[in-house]
Amino acid sequence: MERLAIHGGYPVRSSALYYGRQWIGEEDIRAVVDVLRSDFITCGPKVDELERTIEEYTGARYAVAVCNGTAALHCACMAAGVGPGDEVITTPITFAASANCALYCGATPVFADIDPETYNIDPESIRTRITEKTKAIVAVDFTGQAIKHKEIRAICDEFDLVFIEDAAHAIATKYDGKPVGSLADITCFSFHPVKTVTGGEGGAVLTNKEEYYHKLTLVRTHGITHDEAYMEDAPHEGPWCYEQVCLGYNYRITDFQAALITSQMKKLNAFAARRKEIVSAYDEAFAKIPEIIVQKEIPESDTCRHLYIVRLALDKLTCTRREFFDAMAAENIHCQIHYVPVYWFPYYRKLGYQKGLCPKAEEVYKGIMSVPLYPKMTNKDVADVIHAVKKVVAYYRMK
Repeated sequence: MERLAIHGGYPVRSSALYYGRQWIGEEDIRAVVDVLRSDFITCGPKVDELERTIEEYTGARYAVAVCNGTAALHCACMAAGVGPGDEVITTPITFAASANCALYCGATPVFADIDPETYNIDPESIRTRITEKTKAIVAVDFTGQAIKHKEIRAICDEFDLVFIEDAAHAIATKYDGKPVGSLADITCFSFHPVKTVTGGEGGAVLTNKEEYYHKLTLVRTHGITHDEAYMEDAPHEGPWCYEQVCLGYNYRITDFQAALITSQMKKLNAFAARRKEIVSAYDEAFAKIPEIIVQKEIPESDTCRHLYIVRLALDKLTCTRREFFDAMAAENIHCQIHYVPVYWFPYYRKLGYQKGLCPKAEEVYKGIMSVPLYPKMTNKDVADVIHAVKKVVAYYRMK
């Protein structure tokens, strides 16, 4: 048995490997520099180009680029008409923004439990949370795996709910052969640095409905329009006229961010293919380790994985998750935890949420850990991760 680095042994690798990292090439840098030398650095042609690129890739009729994924979710809820007195159902195993977007609109987040094998929101649990106040469902493609679209769509149609897909993890994923982004009523993407493509920050809101598209373009930019078709006062004094017709926000994205994301989109298929190669190597290796539980995939999802989760079978190990986490860090494999159940946070506790709301999610949370996954990883990097997991498991395996 190899001695763990945390106990004085030699680490698996000499340099640190983190759970996620962007891949910026020279062509991406040139795209940004070209914008910085141009006449427009915001609200210019590169934003339009990005939106058309996303529409073409996903098949969605409309895309509205915004400053980040959280803004995308807020805009989605506003476009859906979410407001005070409404309830929005979402998952607790997600980044807080998936629930916060309801609070931003004065609504109440309601947490449905997850499928303990896929870690995505469970449609049957959604059904048990629906009340006369339910307005929308924010369903998250956790780790990049597509949610159960057919089942959630049927629920939304039955109860007249708006279907919002938080696809921050899932650009390049397909469901039943159709790209994520073209399936829900409203879909949100994120372009944070650890996502498959990045703009540093950035987000997008996609829809096939013109009504939602018009609302999205308004709330992105202060609720202000220059379009006479939507102005209420007349006559107009001249071409400089504009009106604020609703309350919106400054959620605009810059042209140099848009240029970077557009450049990255050209590599999206290659990035996705490499992520799938790494996931396949991990699945093959970890499926042979009884102390590791591998995330299950639904057959409808052709997944571009943003995160790779190993779930520790702690009943078969002599360590805690924290001890396993620290041992991996000592081997120079730096993991992360995705995510603490949202309603466990002090802010939500002060709103009246308590532990125990979603027992399956809470049980899964106890053992999950994200290991490195990003396209720039070499085969040696991947092998090092597998080696480190096996090494730590072997040390803490119950005799």
